[in-house]
Amino acid sequence: MKLFLQRHFGAWATGPTAVKIMAFGVIGLGNTVIDLAVFTFGYQVLGLPLVPANVLAWLIAVSGSYVMNTMVTFRAESGRVLRRKDYFRFVASGILGVIATTTTLVVLSNFIPVYAAKLASILAGFIVNFTMSHFVVFRPKPPTGIMD
Repeated sequence: MKLFLQRHFGAWATGPTAVKIMAFGVIGLGNTVIDLAVFTFGYQVLGLPLVPANVLAWLIAVSGSYVMNTMVTFRAESGRVLRRKDYFRFVASGILGVIATTTTLVVLSNFIPVYAAKLASILAGFIVNFTMSHFVVFRPKPPTGIMD
């Protein structure tokens, strides 16, 4: 299996990046439960339309995601320190994820049941959010010699 992954996805698929993807995924599962619960509450109980229900669910889940990914997935890059600027950068980069999830949800809900579309939208968001977190929000900072 390791040889297959290396051959088809490069060394990153079996190295530290693969571990980060798995940690990000596990944390994402917890956030998915929160996202789905808030979405269901907003959509079914409050009667919100799809887009506001989805955005509300994202806004609540994103804070937990930031904390857990700072402490676990990107602990080396973040030093396990919660920073306001990193949180806002995480939220700002997550806007691409919410655009991806909302677009996927709205488009697919025309062809498949809403909750199947919601699950597909979560997968689209996972791809966008990991990419942004890995390459933008928590990228290793070059040593400057100055205390942060």
